[in-house]
Amino acid sequence: MKTMQDLIKTFKALSDETRLRILNILMERECCVCEVMQALDISQSRASRNLGILEEAGFVKARRDGIWIVYSIDRKTANRYALSLAGLVENSPPNDKVLAQDRERLKRSKRIGPGCTK
Repeated sequence: MKTMQDLIKTFKALSDETRLRILNILMERECCVCEVMQALDISQSRASRNLGILEEAGFVKARRDGIWIVYSIDRKTANRYALSLAGLVENSPPNDKVLAQDRERLKRSKRIGPGCTK
């Protein structure tokens, strides 16, 4: 029964464009919420909410780095469905305009502190 629940949670997490975009940039490098906000041009609450859903589904993990909580792809403890499906996102067409723009903004993003808001 646990694996069916994991599978459902995994598919629900991938059913949102914002979460797919977040996975796309986390494939490039680990990010704090501020960097996700800047890369996707979204609010802090939207970034945090979607990172939480991805973490709950087993796609990402969080760790503290000074004043920041940094998120990265969880390649070691992710549920087996999450890793397989994350690979599909990683292999998405490199010429997808939205994903390419997110990756470009990520290159210019900065960790601006715990009070970052949009």
